[in-house]
Amino acid sequence: MSNEAATVQTAEAAPEEEAVPRRGLGASLPAADARAKTEGTFPYAADLWAEGLLWAAVLRSPHPHARIKSIDTTHAREMPGVRAVVTHEDVPGASVLGRGTADRPVFASEVVSHHGEPLAAVAADHPDTARMAAAAVIVEYEVLDPVTDPEQAFEAEPLHPDGNLIRHIPLRHGDADAVGEVVVEGLYRIGRQDPAPIGAEAGLAVPRPDGGVELYLASTDPHGDRDTAAAAFGLQQDQVKIVVTGVPGATADREDQSFQLPLGLLALKTGCPVKLAATREESFLGHTHRHPTLLRYRHHADAEGKLVKVEAQILLDAGAYAGTSSDALAAAVAFACGPYVVPNAFIEGWAVRTNNPPSGHVRGEGAMQVCAAYEAQMDKLAKKLGLDPAEVRLRNVMATGDVLPTGQTVTCPAPVAELLEAVRDFPLPPLPKDTPEDEWLLPGGPEGAGEPGAVRRGVGYGLGMVHMLGAEGADEVSTATVRVQNGVATVLCAAVETGQGFSTLARQIVQETLGVDEVHVVPVDTDQPPAGAGCRGRHTWVSGGAVERAAKMVRTQLLQPLAHKFGMSTELLQITDGKITSYDGVLSTTVTEAMDGKELWATAQCRPHPTEPLDDAGQGDAFVGISFCAIRAVVDVDIELGSVRVVELAVAQDVGRVLNPAQLAARIEAGVTQGLGAALTENLRTPRGLIRHPDLTGYALPTALDAPDIRIVKLVEERDVVAPFGAKAVSAVPVVTSPAAIASAVRAATGRPVNRLPIRPQAAVVTAN
Repeated sequence: MSNEAATVQTAEAAPEEEAVPRRGLGASLPAADARAKTEGTFPYAADLWAEGLLWAAVLRSPHPHARIKSIDTTHAREMPGVRAVVTHEDVPGASVLGRGTADRPVFASEVVSHHGEPLAAVAADHPDTARMAAAAVIVEYEVLDPVTDPEQAFEAEPLHPDGNLIRHIPLRHGDADAVGEVVVEGLYRIGRQDPAPIGAEAGLAVPRPDGGVELYLASTDPHGDRDTAAAAFGLQQDQVKIVVTGVPGATADREDQSFQLPLGLLALKTGCPVKLAATREESFLGHTHRHPTLLRYRHHADAEGKLVKVEAQILLDAGAYAGTSSDALAAAVAFACGPYVVPNAFIEGWAVRTNNPPSGHVRGEGAMQVCAAYEAQMDKLAKKLGLDPAEVRLRNVMATGDVLPTGQTVTCPAPVAELLEAVRDFPLPPLPKDTPEDEWLLPGGPEGAGEPGAVRRGVGYGLGMVHMLGAEGADEVSTATVRVQNGVATVLCAAVETGQGFSTLARQIVQETLGVDEVHVVPVDTDQPPAGAGCRGRHTWVSGGAVERAAKMVRTQLLQPLAHKFGMSTELLQITDGKITSYDGVLSTTVTEAMDGKELWATAQCRPHPTEPLDDAGQGDAFVGISFCAIRAVVDVDIELGSVRVVELAVAQDVGRVLNPAQLAARIEAGVTQGLGAALTENLRTPRGLIRHPDLTGYALPTALDAPDIRIVKLVEERDVVAPFGAKAVSAVPVVTSPAAIASAVRAATGRPVNRLPIRPQAAVVTAN
């Protein structure tokens, strides 16, 4: 990527002579864990060790759908070195659990519902012994025909006692009889993207003397994982402790119950520490993926290109279990029209069970799938009307005060037109030179590209939106404690650092508020008050807000004695660079002197304003806040081979407020690159429900060589007044928007409809008439 990719250009750039703050909010403070990661001391779960350690392995089903006739663990138990084998019969507590909907068994007992479902787990004194023992468990199956087509799930035999339909949302907004002078239709398919977590998914379980257990996991929701584990183990919540190890990075739920629950059961059964480090294949089989989606759209517009009505049908494949599919469907239906003013909208959304691998939370779930579809519809509308694709979008973009199809008024900043104009007007990259030295610039790379004369360049646009925090009545709350003594501040908050930069942000908040240089963030475990899951920007908003409130309470404790002594209010005192001064200059002292050896501390909570579930017509104020993004993609396509090279992605985003410029730029670049994978390469193939090639050879992640120039051309800083610091989440909305922009650019280059993601080579081939 070019050097410009790391340069943050804000909507109102600061004058060059203004010094960048050295610390506090607005400074590019280095990541809190950067040194540990570079020196190799970062505490990854895969590196943990304990005295008397045993190793675990999980037996997984080779079938996507089968009836279990018997499970014989005799041979496995008799193998030398094997200490325990557990199945569904050894689960002392709740045998069926799950996030959102409790329908996922710890171990399959009567039927297998997806390829890779856990059946048994083994603890042994060596990892190879554990794997061999797991393979020695004899399971007799009656193989059944899997339900793998979500459209067939409506009529198929129920895969669960609750049926195959998880949720249906019929959204009704406006006049059903409204029609437009121009109508465009489309059918779109979005593939199954894997979160492909960095580093091995691993964990360590250690039994406790009180009969409880400690689980050391790279968890992104430790209190949720604790509650799930306690229910399965038949223990009280205070008997289960989750200690969060270093999280290498998370673009979805970092840990899955199919890893952590067998660990705890084996530790409790053997009385020994038990460790599991999953192979990449086991990760593909065990964790959840992005929902494959089928979408049918019909857009009505007038002769000027103004939208009149949008009709859509959205079908999410939840896989074998419900998980968070209800949340994903709500986002898909609510944002089905995109960041456009649509007076009449009629959307039908369904999430159904199949025998495909389970789907779950991945960045921008629901919103990403519909963005690809509605932006394709906008391209079709522009083509039919003979308008520029950017122009037809500008005629319809929403702004603050407009109403979503759910009936909710957009009260947060929504500078969608400004974002689109910024990327549209940004200079286009130069065309590649037709010389041998620049062969690598062609789609396919050196020795893989066709003739330069077959290359066509295309420019396309994508406008995306995502909601922040939980939705539909979710109680979002976080608690934080800030303690200061001897010039050192300590932050205690159970918000997990997943790569989003919360630990760095917490340091900056305390530095800004209290003028203390040295700030430590305590490692996370479930002995601390809950802070919730690390997704949808919630820790920047809710946990950051809790840290800010606690720090301000400590600030008041610090300043009150001084204010009283000099006969003024604390509002007339300020803390800058570790010094406390009054408005009139009479008072000037340091924070250290004012502390005078005292220990000050405060605990605070942050809870955003409440939301409400969507009603039977898909109406309701379901979202706390929304963020927006515009991306212009420039691609080169070999129309004979169908190969695509993304030349440049220009990004404009509303961020509310830039809290850490370098960190924010990195988050946007990472999100754009994840979207690039969804657009071109990432598709977990599951013929007849079987995961084919569950490895990073068969599943193609984009590499550094695939990443294009990413130009962050504008960051609009209109602060959201209801958000702490006014900041918005930044990493999910580029994931949502970039696939749509890339597909739009390929359409422009080829004239082909491009109605499937990832884009297959045959979809970009142009045949001669």
